[in-house]
Amino acid sequence: MPTSIRLHPETERRLDNLASKTRRTKAFYIREMIERSIDDIEDYYLAAEISERVRKGEEEVFSEEEIRRDLGLDD
Repeated sequence: MPTSIRLHPETERRLDNLASKTRRTKAFYIREMIERSIDDIEDYYLAAEISERVRKGEEEVFSEEEIRRDLGLDD
């Protein structure tokens, strides 16, 4: 699926330089960067969403004591 992005000129220069020195395409490195970081980005935004629901009282929260008791870790 074709996707278009606009990069900061310095980032574009660095990417051009990397591609040139390694004889790989810019698309290769862009794909590599996305695939290596998408898990972290998803985790960040999903955690922020849950934190906001907790702040609003829309998400159930348990104390450490409740979790330990429910899992039988204090026995």
